[in-house]
Amino acid sequence: MTRTHTYAIALIFTYLFAGQTMAASINTPVTREQVKAELAEAIRTGDVSPGESGLKLNEQFPQRYPTQQVVATKSRQQVVAELAEAVRTGNISSGEGGLKLNELFPYNYPPQDRSASKSREQVKAELAEAISTGQLYAYIEA
Repeated sequence: MTRTHTYAIALIFTYLFAGQTMAASINTPVTREQVKAELAEAIRTGDVSPGESGLKLNEQFPQRYPTQQVVATKSRQQVVAELAEAVRTGNISSGEGGLKLNELFPYNYPPQDRSASKSREQVKAELAEAISTGQLYAYIEA
């Protein structure tokens, strides 16, 4: 497959996903008042980009805007338990290579369960469903 074909396929997938996203947003009309309220909130919090730098106002001048509250979704105990499990199984990156410890030294860690989560019949049924709904073409030339 040449580079041109790869770019063409990537472009097709981009249009497909962008079209679905745009169609989803078109289904819910937004009133003028909602847009004005969203703009006022963005200006108040500094969540607008004034120029070509790409930085928002609250990133350029953090002292002028209220800090955004970060809500923790996990408790400290859950995070510590996940870290202990990752250390035990070797699911921690080592250095700049990007490999995990259990990939570098597989004999030091328990074997990973690599069983498939779906059966072959389930995958075939999902493929048939995708083809029938038009999410995937039945005949794709390679």
